[in-house]
Amino acid sequence: MSFQLSDYHYDLPEELIASHPLEKRDASRMMIVDRASGRITHSHFREFPDVIRPSDLVVLNDTKVIRARLVSANGRTEVLLLENTAPRTWKAMVKPGRRFREEAEVEIGGTTVRVVSILPGGERLLEFAEDPDLAAHGEMPVPPYFHRRAEQEDDERYQTVYAKNEGSVAAPTAGLHFTPEVLARIPHVFLTLHVGAGTFLPVKTDDVRQHVMHEERFIIPAETAHALNAAQRRVAIGTTVTRVLESQPDGPVRACEGRTDIFIHPPYAFRRVGALLTNFHLPCSTLIMLVSAMAGRELILEAYAKAVEERYRFFSYGDCMLIV
Repeated sequence: MSFQLSDYHYDLPEELIASHPLEKRDASRMMIVDRASGRITHSHFREFPDVIRPSDLVVLNDTKVIRARLVSANGRTEVLLLENTAPRTWKAMVKPGRRFREEAEVEIGGTTVRVVSILPGGERLLEFAEDPDLAAHGEMPVPPYFHRRAEQEDDERYQTVYAKNEGSVAAPTAGLHFTPEVLARIPHVFLTLHVGAGTFLPVKTDDVRQHVMHEERFIIPAETAHALNAAQRRVAIGTTVTRVLESQPDGPVRACEGRTDIFIHPPYAFRRVGALLTNFHLPCSTLIMLVSAMAGRELILEAYAKAVEERYRFFSYGDCMLIV
């Protein structure tokens, strides 16, 4: 167990970062990490229904990514919408900041935005002259480590096949591997967590316990709560589902809406999640700390070293890991 940020670092060759998806969603490789034995094996995601137990309940995040990135015609001004807080008013990340001073007006996305205020974290509260037409002017907010702008295929592939509730600015990437055929073979339920841009923010404190976690909105429907309470083992699809489930108070899970800023890192003891499917995460990120809390930091770093050795594909469009 370690609280030092540097202890969650690993070396990753740049060429292993997957900037485009595979032709078939379920063709991804799947590393299986057994916590009890420490055994690491290799499979493919299409085998996922055969690997989990028949009595498991698979829990997925049905959030839908919005076309949240607005870029000016000259490419010099950019807005990443984070949350619609009031009519025509959005919390957003902007660049360059000097053009978005308080009360400034900026032409972008086919309309004018006024900077209402600058928030403590540097985000802006923006008021649009008219509702932004995201279908016409927005881009899919693909991650910065793609080192490219969004392309036409991202409209479909940076979205799960079961995406339903609009509100995310990043995909719940563990769900990108699923196809309707795979879903049909597993018992599953949905909840919603709208993924914020904070998922990309780096940890800036040497002692990870001092990191302030971003907050995200979630919904647990009544039918999902009922199924969760009857389940023998809950298999979380992604860190977003894990954060929702682990943020619930002791006792039966109840249907609810809320926000969570839970930060899961070693030596956290999981209460709700029995297994986790997740992608491979950035070095020193809060996400690699979460999986380290589940499987142990040493075992996770060993697994990541094997993934590099075996040339797995990393990050949002990459391969996946099943921790059991």
